[in-house]
Amino acid sequence: MANIWLRKSLDQLADEAARGDRDDAEARPLRRTLSALNLVALGIGGIIGAGIFVLTGHAAAENAGPAVTLSFVLGAIACAFAGFCYAEMASAVPISGSAYTYAYATIGEFVAWIIGWDLILEYAVGATTVAIGWSGYVVSFASDLGIAIPQRIASSPFAYDPVQRVWSSTGTILNVPAMAVVAIMTMLLVVGIRESARFNSFIVAVKLVVVALFIVCAAPAFSTANWVTPSNPSGAFIPPNAGTGIYGWSGVLRGAAVVFFAYIGFDAVSTTVQETRNPARDVSIGILGSLAISTVLYVAVGLILTGIVPFDKLNVPDPIAVGIDAAGIGWLGPLIKLGILLGLTSVILVSLLGQPRILRAMALDGLLPPAAAAIHPRFRTPYVATIATGVVATVLAGLLPIGLVGELVSIGTLFAFAIVCVAVLKLRISEPGLVRPFRTPAVWFVAPAGAATSVFLMLGLPFDTWVRLAAWLAVGLAIYFVYGAKHSCIAGGERVGEGLVPAGCGAQPGKPEGAAWRSCARQK
Repeated sequence: MANIWLRKSLDQLADEAARGDRDDAEARPLRRTLSALNLVALGIGGIIGAGIFVLTGHAAAENAGPAVTLSFVLGAIACAFAGFCYAEMASAVPISGSAYTYAYATIGEFVAWIIGWDLILEYAVGATTVAIGWSGYVVSFASDLGIAIPQRIASSPFAYDPVQRVWSSTGTILNVPAMAVVAIMTMLLVVGIRESARFNSFIVAVKLVVVALFIVCAAPAFSTANWVTPSNPSGAFIPPNAGTGIYGWSGVLRGAAVVFFAYIGFDAVSTTVQETRNPARDVSIGILGSLAISTVLYVAVGLILTGIVPFDKLNVPDPIAVGIDAAGIGWLGPLIKLGILLGLTSVILVSLLGQPRILRAMALDGLLPPAAAAIHPRFRTPYVATIATGVVATVLAGLLPIGLVGELVSIGTLFAFAIVCVAVLKLRISEPGLVRPFRTPAVWFVAPAGAATSVFLMLGLPFDTWVRLAAWLAVGLAIYFVYGAKHSCIAGGERVGEGLVPAGCGAQPGKPEGAAWRSCARQK
């Protein structure tokens, strides 16, 4: 049990970053092709989408009302704290794996596993959530073109009532459009990171034009009269509280926790470190640049949407489509809906991109089977992990309702953010001389504030969401103790020189520590 708190040394991580897993002829490194602009586009591609096009309506109708704008602001503040910490860790520890790797370097293997398992929930379920929203817009767009897609094959066969805590059948079969888009994005990611980045950059440009068009064209229809509903007869910006998490300030808090899911795009940027040309500089630009641009757009769209449609009518998979019709700009509807479809597609792409790289990092450390680290000989992508992630997300997208999966992603993301903030502080104390190309400003305030804000938002989520997180972590811990702890490259190690390297994995005095480490991962 003592081994579960062992950490990977920074020397090991630095060696991995410098060598790129190329210490023998059989190694296949990831291809470094991404620029700072590519990373900003990836961040925006992951951030601008679900929050605006899908979850804005759900959070407004169920939690915050018109004050969903405040929910976005609160979520953005928490993200800014976490974003600074992510930027510092990514520049100091330029290894794929995101919060998993950062936890391994600062806290220990056990916490790293928990975070890695938690990130699986974040990314796979994140792609699922957006795919469900994508399906809703496909149905709406097809209707504009005179094509009727039967509801029986375009929505979840199950519904969940959070009040009664019961599942029910909707009478439909499967959400086929949602399943199809996940499958197509998975195939694109297998083909290559360069091709995926180019495709993402194109649709991000289209998405930004669409958001700008909606803001400009819908703004004249804004009226606070739309804030008046049966649950908000006075038309208050913050509707009167109707229960914990239902309007009032508790509703604003819960709304922030729900829409927080939308900000995970910058987290995905940190998983591409080993595919970035100049990670020490470009990753921080990608994280903070995409976060700043996206926050401004979120606040603007949230305010306008609740001012053109009564918030109690927005709990639909396609709230922007409802807003377009309500604003009387139906002529713009098909164009905007097409842009939204492309925008949501990029979110799915980014979510599916991050997951396999985390699985690969865990497999190289021996915590998952070696197949998860396999790199395609031609495309240089982690194809086995990508396909596995795509299959799981495809099945979930066909079966689950959107509200349920959105909350699951939010709690997973917040948990990871809190750990990264703690890791930054711990590394500042234990490794004060570490080279940090990007340094978090006012770190003794920003890092604790980021951790505290993330935990605070987690507390705003429903109890059922906590139960599901606990169940997911319980499954993960069982896998760790049955497989991961026994195959870990660090837990069975022995001292060679100044570093801990795996016993029986080719470690020899005088041999580079990192080489022995990677050799161990491949043997296992």
